Amino acid sequence: MLDFKYKQTSSIKKLLIKIEALKIVFNQQEIPTQIQKNLRRQSLLKSSLFSAKIEGNPLTLNSINAISKKKAPKNLHKLELFNLQKAYKFISSKKAPKKLTLKFVRQLHMLILKNINYKAGQFRTEPWAIFNQAGIAVYLAPAHFKVPQLTKKLIQTSNASKHHVCVNSAITQFLFEKIHPFADGNGRAGRLLSAFILNKGGFGLKGLISFEQYIDKHRELYYQTLESNKNTTPFVEFFLKSLISQTESLLKKLTNTTKPLPEDFLPPRRSEIVKILKDHPYSSFNFISRRFPAINPKTLHYDIKKLQDQNFIIKIGVTRAATYKAKQKPCATELAKATFDVDSVIAKFL
Repeated sequence: MLDFKYKQTSSIKKLLIKIEALKIVFNQQEIPTQIQKNLRRQSLLKSSLFSAKIEGNPLTLNSINAISKKKAPKNLHKLELFNLQKAYKFISSKKAPKKLTLKFVRQLHMLILKNINYKAGQFRTEPWAIFNQAGIAVYLAPAHFKVPQLTKKLIQTSNASKHHVCVNSAITQFLFEKIHPFADGNGRAGRLLSAFILNKGGFGLKGLISFEQYIDKHRELYYQTLESNKNTTPFVEFFLKSLISQTESLLKKLTNTTKPLPEDFLPPRRSEIVKILKDHPYSSFNFISRRFPAINPKTLHYDIKKLQDQNFIIKIGVTRAATYKAKQKPCATELAKATFDVDSVIAKFL
């Protein structure tokens, strides 16, 4: 099964040079701590959401913002997102191992399907095939009794890989999904494994970028590049392009923003309240609270009072019919702007 093919084409070589250049430019950015926290939070939410959407979860970004950080929801779609957030946090935490292990792979699967599938963390015990919309089997996974040994072999191959970190990350994800170790959750687990390898190899980009968003947008091409039984090259190329696209998107956002919005320096929920009031001025407390169904009203009242004290929002009226609106407030703080000139950095590699 691990008798796979990979060729470092001229296209892949160019993509790797660009990734290295983007990493250098990215590391030049001086991003204020609070903005980093907010971007990291958004990236975590998007990675969880889009990884689930690829597998058919219908929820939106607003839905995931409303999910409690501590209490697991009863709704299965929300529970899936809740579990994925836990899993993405885990792969970048101090509790995560330094390299791939069989125990770690099963741990990730348990996190993904906790309270969803009673076989969470257990390898499949029956034959498995992937079918197209017409009901025709397009791929037959290895026999279930080969799964433990194949997964161990994959881990050994990945840990000993001499390929570029980003290439190894892509190949590992490709082969993991071909082995199909579990009855469910292989796509989500595979994307977590590739994110883990990127992070450990220095290409996690501070956790500020969601590569899953690109995959969801180009879902048809994603599945096409996974169709080959042995040739990983098309998938590696797709994977590298996803890293470049999402990194460039964030860099452009950072380098085009010399003056961050004042609310960018606030804690996430208060920042969101200010943005809501900018979009919907003269909103009542009830309107605001409906955007945060999992948050205690007392906590929201406290947030709103703090925002008033800090001159971010204005309260109009004194009764229960009072409304709120955002106050225009200049911000003196500026991002230290690095030049977004990837071409000049690329030239140093040639």
